[in-house]
Amino acid sequence: MIGNSSIAFIGLFPDAKTAHEDIPEPARTSLQEAYETLHAPDAAAVMAGSAVDAMLKARGLETGNLYTRIDEALASNLLTKGMADWAHEVRLGSNRPRHADQERPHVSPEEAKQSVEFADALGNFLFVLTARVNRGLKEATGAEVPQ
Repeated sequence: MIGNSSIAFIGLFPDAKTAHEDIPEPARTSLQEAYETLHAPDAAAVMAGSAVDAMLKARGLETGNLYTRIDEALASNLLTKGMADWAHEVRLGSNRPRHADQERPHVSPEEAKQSVEFADALGNFLFVLTARVNRGLKEATGAEVPQ
């Protein structure tokens, strides 16, 4: 309280972004950290790359490195060509600060934002939408729907 007036905290605007509960761990934590580190573009890019990697592993693509997992996801029609191309850009962006790239060691704020947006969209596509569809089918038919 200041003098005879008081200050009430109402909330943050806009609301802080939260990784959806339908995204499995550890991808959810990596995505959440990507949201929370957008003020530090290199960190956000690395976490977005980690989130993409964890999402592909959660979908059963566990062998090789992220490069091969992205290509395997494309070959198995888990990702479209455009999604795979963007995933490779996210991968490359996350590698630059992690490997201290000589020519471009840092990620711009816009590049980080795009990487985080892709990781968010991928999580929604691979997990959130699927879970919503399964819940909707279960409600509509009353039957269990396979994951």
